[in-house]
Amino acid sequence: MKMRSILGAFSILVLAVAPVFAEESLEERVKRLEEALQKAQERESREVQSEGSAPKQYPMPAGPMTDIKVGRPGEEKASLGFGSTGSGKLIYAKPFLSVPKATIGGYADVMYNILSRQNLDNPSRNSFGQQRLVPFIYADITDRIKFATEIEIERGGTNSPQGDGSIQVEFAQLDYLVNEKINLRGGILLMPVGKFNLLHDSPLNDLVDRPMVSRIIIPSTWFEAGAGIYGTLYPSTLSKIDYEIYAVNGMTQTAGALTDLGVRSARGSVSRDRDDSKAIVGRVAFSPMLGIEIAGSGYHGQYKPSTATVGSGNLDIFAVDWTLQRGPFELIGEAAWVRISNNNATGVAGNGIGPAGMFGYYVQGNYHFMPELLKRLAPSHFSDASTFTATVRWEQVDTDTDNRTLGGGNTLGNRRELDRLTVGLNFRPIEDTVFKINWQYNAQNGAAGLTPAGDLGTASSPMDGDGFLFQAATYF
Repeated sequence: MKMRSILGAFSILVLAVAPVFAEESLEERVKRLEEALQKAQERESREVQSEGSAPKQYPMPAGPMTDIKVGRPGEEKASLGFGSTGSGKLIYAKPFLSVPKATIGGYADVMYNILSRQNLDNPSRNSFGQQRLVPFIYADITDRIKFATEIEIERGGTNSPQGDGSIQVEFAQLDYLVNEKINLRGGILLMPVGKFNLLHDSPLNDLVDRPMVSRIIIPSTWFEAGAGIYGTLYPSTLSKIDYEIYAVNGMTQTAGALTDLGVRSARGSVSRDRDDSKAIVGRVAFSPMLGIEIAGSGYHGQYKPSTATVGSGNLDIFAVDWTLQRGPFELIGEAAWVRISNNNATGVAGNGIGPAGMFGYYVQGNYHFMPELLKRLAPSHFSDASTFTATVRWEQVDTDTDNRTLGGGNTLGNRRELDRLTVGLNFRPIEDTVFKINWQYNAQNGAAGLTPAGDLGTASSPMDGDGFLFQAATYF
């Protein structure tokens, strides 16, 4: 077969050169060359089939298994399904292997803290920590069908020696795109309450610790199973309105979850709706022009304490967030309010009174800059894609705005008020990678404690440790 191919190629070369010595037009020479090339290809194709090579399997696998073949004519045209025949090789016939459409990425971070004592986000006062490794899988199934998921591995996963790690699906959503005004979405969804819960990735944020309002009042990262719609409208040439609204499973209330320790322990009803009563959640964001956005969001649903005699109540969360950007300056922030009804005996043997209201907010200013001197002195380290950001954030949280849990014989503890000031500087060699250094001041009014995972707990240990935080984070 190789000799025939060589002879065929030699014939084509002769045909190409021969016209130099003959009186033949350019069109005739091109036509003669094309005919010779086509005949050579047809001859080689017949020789391959005569030697017993069967057509490749369909869908044709990518990667190292491309030599898998089917043995019967016509089988290569059959789509994968329960009507397919075969056994061990079926695992290589998945549709995504025929036309690769899935994209794998993610982000990771690593940090180090030096604190006077523990605080809300850092249960150790002097420690390294690999907080998060979050792989992404995004897939374009068709032009109208999209799938996206993130798998969050925190603090080394479930088998970490400290026992405080976790592995969970952060979201897994299937979208059907109708048009820009309205699209369908279902799956495990990030709750659109505030903006931070939607944009909480470590490489994206300019400070190390997440805002307290987004940890306690809005329990980020917060996700539930549900379905709904989202889209974008354009009132004018400069302005736009983005919205999303979903029906989701309700809160999965546990003993003591809706105490003055925050809402965090009540989140997460992914596998089933404990009360068979759906909640409604949504966000509407208005941007009158580039660089400005103001949004309102809310959640309404029932919760049912684990103590059966208590009955059920309503939980409402309202949030406002804003983004103002002008040149190198940014002003961002978020405020959230919680109202809880029928919270008179939250799983504490009928003795406790839980809070009826909570409130928290943060205001953050960012200034982006890149000294030209550094770009001239070390252009391989400081480029046009690099930037420094100076950041300051002030935040407060009050987990009992009505003073219902304050003092007396109340077994739930005391009112929790937390204040925090954070000053930071970070460097981004490129936009997707950041190195951060923060100094943090914390103040606390009322008893509170930490669980091993860094969430609010019931121990009467202080959470007002001050000090320095360092973090490196990157998308990949």
